[in-house]
Amino acid sequence: MEQKGGICLKKKIIATIIGIILIVAMIVTYQILKNDNNDSTTTKLNVAEVTHSAFYAPLYVAIENGYFKDEGLEIELILTPGADKVAAAVLSNDVQIGFAGPESAIYVYEGKEEDYLVTFAGLTKRDGQFIISKNENFNWQDLEGKEVLVGRKGGMPALNFLNALKNANVDISKVNLNYSIDFASLSGAFIGGTGDYVNLFEPNAALLEKEGYGHVVASIGELSGEMPYTAFYARKSYINENEEILKKFNNALNKGITFVKENDALTIAEAIAPQFTDTKIEDLETIVKRYKDSDSWFDTTYIGEEYFKNLETLMIENDLLDDYVPYNELINNLTNE
Repeated sequence: MEQKGGICLKKKIIATIIGIILIVAMIVTYQILKNDNNDSTTTKLNVAEVTHSAFYAPLYVAIENGYFKDEGLEIELILTPGADKVAAAVLSNDVQIGFAGPESAIYVYEGKEEDYLVTFAGLTKRDGQFIISKNENFNWQDLEGKEVLVGRKGGMPALNFLNALKNANVDISKVNLNYSIDFASLSGAFIGGTGDYVNLFEPNAALLEKEGYGHVVASIGELSGEMPYTAFYARKSYINENEEILKKFNNALNKGITFVKENDALTIAEAIAPQFTDTKIEDLETIVKRYKDSDSWFDTTYIGEEYFKNLETLMIENDLLDDYVPYNELINNLTNE
């Protein structure tokens, strides 16, 4: 009897072990299937960004706070200096989304491209450049008779600088506008002795100032007016085929915009710090505060027709566009106003 009892006990133990093994196996299998399902529902989007700057804080907040991840999106940013190069990257299918001045999309449309670029989300509503001077004292009329490094002719930075000059009653014909230096090389050229002034985005402006190469003396955005300065666009066909994905993109971006609108500069700087590992948090806070104080961002990704018309007017006034282009064809707001 004792032997039979021992055999029964062993059978119970073995059955218990087998049961535990089966339960563990089921849990592991469930986790594997769950991860596989998560991977299959995650959509990766390559985004060509024209520059990497705290000017685009809402975008980086959306990445770092997991807002895109919550929408099932994985974002890879690809630095692509120059709006013309961003547009080319989208048209060649190297990336799905371009992030640059929407004037580049207008140029593509005017070039009769069949699968042209359509803007589906706005972010910044004014220029984000600052004028760097070798002298600390400054007024706008000081630019007359001086050389200013302004980047690519016809680009949003150059256009807004011209508009700021006009609004400041500066005689543009007396300003030596240097369009010959590549966007990414502006800081180096100025440090090397080219130009009396240079227009730079942050963090480059603050970096030059901190290293003693110049002084941040004026915000171009304060005078240049409101328009879709930097926005997201994609090929018309891609938007038509992936509208739901891009709506999720806009949902995440709108959460990022809300975050920067509702929080102070330090909180924003701490959120986006992983995007700027070479910048000290106190410097990043200063930079973010400059943009926040300048009211740099739209309230949502929605681009109103009046803002788009402001951009077109600026292009027409500078002989870069013959007439207004259709808002409804070039703007497809994938969000509610």
